[in-house]
Amino acid sequence: MSDASRSFRVLGIQQVAIGGPDKARLKTLWVDMLGLEVTGNFVSERENVDEDICAMGRGAYKVEVDLMQPLDPEKKPAVHATPLNHIGLWIDDLPRAVEWLSSRGVRFAPGGIRKGAAGYDICFLHPKSNEEFPIAGEGVLVELVQAPPEVIAALG
Repeated sequence: MSDASRSFRVLGIQQVAIGGPDKARLKTLWVDMLGLEVTGNFVSERENVDEDICAMGRGAYKVEVDLMQPLDPEKKPAVHATPLNHIGLWIDDLPRAVEWLSSRGVRFAPGGIRKGAAGYDICFLHPKSNEEFPIAGEGVLVELVQAPPEVIAALG
């Protein structure tokens, strides 16, 4: 449903903030496994956060991914307790990504690669690790989406 009176447009994802009790575990997935670049750090006692600022993409297509842990888990705001249903990431070669990530201990949710709701091939990283697969979404379900050629051309 479109509303012609809306005076703004959503242009894309600017940032995704993901909290956990230990941002080092978040960095294992987002920086070590998925290759995001850490571009800064933000620490605020007032906001009870120690946050690594990461980036994927470049220029107008850059998306910030903030990996947050609380300075004090007993204080508010509880940056580690806010749920996030899932985040979808464009992937240029989904089968190769699944193979590479799996071989390095990343846990996938059941179902494998399949057609998603929008018609693209998708699969999900499991939100919780286990003994066999020690790397996961740390509470966040992560959807990997096969990018179509035009998205690869624009963002690649």
